[in-house]
Amino acid sequence: MSKLKTLYQSSLGKKYIMALTGLGLFAFVIIHMLGNLQIFLGPDPINSYAEFLKSKPALLWTARIGLLAIAALHITSAIQLIMINRRARPVDYSTDKIVAASFAARTIIVSGLIILMFVIYHLLHFTFGAVDPKFLRYEDYLGRHDVYRMMVEGFSNPFASAFYIVSMGLLCLHLTHGVSSTFQSLGLKSRAYVAAIDRLASISAGVIFLGNCAIPVAVLAGLVK
Repeated sequence: MSKLKTLYQSSLGKKYIMALTGLGLFAFVIIHMLGNLQIFLGPDPINSYAEFLKSKPALLWTARIGLLAIAALHITSAIQLIMINRRARPVDYSTDKIVAASFAARTIIVSGLIILMFVIYHLLHFTFGAVDPKFLRYEDYLGRHDVYRMMVEGFSNPFASAFYIVSMGLLCLHLTHGVSSTFQSLGLKSRAYVAAIDRLASISAGVIFLGNCAIPVAVLAGLVK
């Protein structure tokens, strides 16, 4: 137990936690996107999917609590790593000594904070109905929650869609650095595979961006209505 505590308190341990929780969040993003893309199949498939999830409250809430715990660990570890790094380097580097780093790496904290704000808004918008309470009262012809109509009306607001698209851009920027760093933190990023791993990170981020943004764009274009 003491060894685990020592590892957790070290910067290496926190990097492990960030890497593993990052993988968990990455998997959730993909699963969530695939579920939402059912909107292109029409009202019945996505409403059936939502009804299935609601019919398994134990599974649904276990997943939600687990996801919340993973996100909290990810954010906490990130903050603690920043504090450790600042204590180790109390004096900032001069401008001419800044090492080369990608834009995604330099903005990882800012993008992470904006993504967190987006997640909170997204939950208030569609999950809790705090932004528009009538969304939770929509029902289809079978008496199921009409998620299809909720999403169409929600994304019909150009400001909501714009915020969603910008947030997806920042999320994917975050992922291009995060996925690559995960392999490095877990000791799986050797020199022979650096280019391949970085390419995988960029491609996966691009697919997620296109998949998620296709929904509000299709709604605004009148292709999904």
